[in-house]
Amino acid sequence: MELKDIKAVYFVGAGGIGMSAVARYFRQKGLVVGGYDKTPSELTAQLQKEGIQIHYEEDVNLIPSECKDAATTLVVYTPAIPETHKELAFFRKNNFEIQKRAQVLGTLTKTHKGLCFAGTHGKTSTSTMCAHLMHQSHLDCNAFLGGISKNYGTNYILSDKSDYVVIEADEFDRSFHWLRPWMSVITSTDPDHLDIYGTKEAYLESFRHYTELIQPDGVLVIHKNLEMKQNVQEGVKVYEYSRIEGDFHAENIRIENGTIVFDFISPVENVQDIELGQPVPINIENGIAAMALAQLNGCTAEELRNGMKTYAGVDRRFDFKIKNDKHVFLSDYAHHPKEILQSAKSLKEIYPNRKVTVIFQPHLYTRTRDFYREFADALSHFDEVILTEIYPAREEPIEGVSTSLIFDNLKEGIAKQMIEKDSVLELTKERDFDVLVVLGAGNLDNYVPAMAEILKSKE
Repeated sequence: MELKDIKAVYFVGAGGIGMSAVARYFRQKGLVVGGYDKTPSELTAQLQKEGIQIHYEEDVNLIPSECKDAATTLVVYTPAIPETHKELAFFRKNNFEIQKRAQVLGTLTKTHKGLCFAGTHGKTSTSTMCAHLMHQSHLDCNAFLGGISKNYGTNYILSDKSDYVVIEADEFDRSFHWLRPWMSVITSTDPDHLDIYGTKEAYLESFRHYTELIQPDGVLVIHKNLEMKQNVQEGVKVYEYSRIEGDFHAENIRIENGTIVFDFISPVENVQDIELGQPVPINIENGIAAMALAQLNGCTAEELRNGMKTYAGVDRRFDFKIKNDKHVFLSDYAHHPKEILQSAKSLKEIYPNRKVTVIFQPHLYTRTRDFYREFADALSHFDEVILTEIYPAREEPIEGVSTSLIFDNLKEGIAKQMIEKDSVLELTKERDFDVLVVLGAGNLDNYVPAMAEILKSKE
């Protein structure tokens, strides 16, 4: 099915952060858009306000009539939806065109210049940063992001004049293999999703194959010293980056009084005095990668400076709720050991003389089973560790796998405790935290607004 033939699009799993961005793209293009999701949320309510027809029961009769014509309807589904889903079965039986979200994005990279951001971690922040740089420049862009941009209050940007599309390239379920990037960044390749890949070697091979998909005469910007081999097509230029070395890097870094300023060193043009609008140390490195792709496509030095200074961040990515001398409170999506370590190091770098406490909700039984020692090592870089039960997401419990595996392997002498997730508000009332961060990709974040109110009431 060609994009020009589509009149209606139906999403099975419409409420996901990535799915909703694509749903909004088609709705803004004037198509009829409908969908199913298991549970109502703030995001699905917003989609409904925008004219997207969503229901929450697995019922073929609730599918809008405009979405029941196989000749003009594209069906998009998320891998999290089981094959036994009644609506998905209906579409299969009646020979509808059915694609994963990643396939749809892959089609867009064939008709636009795709700027794609891959990596175990860092891809959401870096892609959102690049999208902001491009959008506020003379180039503009479309963007499909894995988080809600605080600059735009949404997870997508739509442009009727730009040929660029910024995409978060997700390695889960090998989704990024559908893409055909014009240029790509790879931020990290620390093994993850071993329930899908099985082995570290298979995970790294998946990234190697991804580099083959970059279009001839395109560009790969890859973090220096990654444990993977790229295999790019003829004509693809390869650059390396990191915080302190590589083709793109930072020099003259100044971290003081809550601000971060540095010089951007580049083979295209050095740019002095880049100030971070979201002054978190990890954003030095994220910013280098984002600026590299923006600059390679024609962003000017002044546009880079302005874009980085006005970048406001992503919901749940170093998302500060309170920041003062009495309390610092933030939420972060970190759910992989390397992300947690980076979070700990960044917070200790910003607040070297304050006590930093983490409340962490492990995400997935398989990830806990595979990395509990690494989780314990990373969490031990905080001053105090509070753990809740595992958030299962799509998984069933695994015998012998619980939060205790992490708890028992925390470094000796570290302050630690385990609590039930539902008691987190009571704990916040009882304790007077200095610097507190809530980490994880589960649903503990639902308590963050109420936690912030409790902490504010103590000031």
